[in-house]
Amino acid sequence: MFTGSLTADLLLGDVHSLKGKRAVVRPIVAELRRRFAVAAAEVGDQDLHRRVQVGVAAVAGEAGQVNDVLDACERLLAERPEVTLLSTHRQLFSDTDC
Repeated sequence: MFTGSLTADLLLGDVHSLKGKRAVVRPIVAELRRRFAVAAAEVGDQDLHRRVQVGVAAVAGEAGQVNDVLDACERLLAERPEVTLLSTHRQLFSDTDC
């Protein structure tokens, strides 16, 4: 069994409040969950209105499957016109890791 995580640092476009931020981030997180059956949430920069960190986690039987899902999630984030993908960080764990 393999578990992978992706943390994406995003810059939001024309957002001037935390309420406006929620209106942009919620649909993105919901789409990640729906399309890819992953766990996804806003995990950082919660007090800044133009920055957000989104975390995604996936589990599969093969490392390649986890990487494919995380690749697709990263592409979705990069293609969203209302955000700019600044950076990503990935981790992959095996059930044999200590």
